[in-house]
Amino acid sequence: MPIYALWNNKGGVGKSYLTFQIASEYARTHPHSRVLVIDLCPQANSSVIFLGGMSRGDLVLDGLAVRAPRTTISGYIEDRIRSPYVSPGTGASYLVRPRDHNSQIPGNLYLIAGDEQLEIQASRVMGATFPGPQDAWRIVHTWVSDLIGDVRQFWNHQEVTVFIDCNPSFSIYTELALSASDRLIIPFSADGASKRAVRAVLALLYGITRQPGAQQSQFYVNSNAFRLSIPRIYCYVGNRLTQYVTSANAFRTVVNEIGDEIWGVWRGNAGLFQLHPAGSPVPQSRTAFRDMFQFEIVDANTASVVSGSLGVPIVALTPGVHAISGRRVTVNQSQLDRQQPNIRSLVAEIE
Repeated sequence: MPIYALWNNKGGVGKSYLTFQIASEYARTHPHSRVLVIDLCPQANSSVIFLGGMSRGDLVLDGLAVRAPRTTISGYIEDRIRSPYVSPGTGASYLVRPRDHNSQIPGNLYLIAGDEQLEIQASRVMGATFPGPQDAWRIVHTWVSDLIGDVRQFWNHQEVTVFIDCNPSFSIYTELALSASDRLIIPFSADGASKRAVRAVLALLYGITRQPGAQQSQFYVNSNAFRLSIPRIYCYVGNRLTQYVTSANAFRTVVNEIGDEIWGVWRGNAGLFQLHPAGSPVPQSRTAFRDMFQFEIVDANTASVVSGSLGVPIVALTPGVHAISGRRVTVNQSQLDRQQPNIRSLVAEIE
């Protein structure tokens, strides 16, 4: 049962948009499997898209949040705050089927919706990591694993693939998500800040610091002390969805620099990476490494905006005029031709 976390220690890289596109296309191409999306980002952007887009999805999410208990990730977190060290087994009660609200989403995809209430709960979650029992930190960091286990048991342990949309900051929720995951997808944009953020990912998760003897993250230290697994890098995805880059050469330079950064990690720490597909030989060259671990999603401009605003996966979006917030917006086939093959190709590589 693969569990993918989508995370970069930087906002604005299109993480939630990619979660929506990847999970939707994966569900469409794997109709006999169940797909679970867990939105652990307080902004809940991916949840809004899954539930119908900018206007309708917001209303649906608001409706889930006023139920008692809230039918969102915040409701589950509240259960765990009340019972921090013994799982209450309530995870499956927070499942939502987006297809019931958005006909564009495959019926085999399910969602644990995000919630802005997570920000308010964060200090209480952190407080549960101490003093408590001696292994309180470890137990709290298995909350999301317990949630997934509850869902699997509810589904009689049927085949399920999980995608977790993470909070960009290295918050307690990001730590819980990464502790539950076994594979990491790193989106990045073509700028210097994204390059620094990728370096931060390598340091925070894997203890790979740029200066010998530099202090390591408490997450890395504690994960090793308690023998909690850390996800392996599955791929890094150059994403131009949220940022307009005027120079193709400038974009290519930054992409190559980030690729070189991760290639250097591979040469010294190949065990941090997840080879794929299963049975593939170990890459022996920079080119073979890039073919296995690097993907690029080109900017579809208006089509990307329409896809997210209406909650329509890009591969299902059609050219023509679409209504968004009372305005008529035109999607050209050329825009779809830019991105649809990228998404199909990326998802085809996800096991």
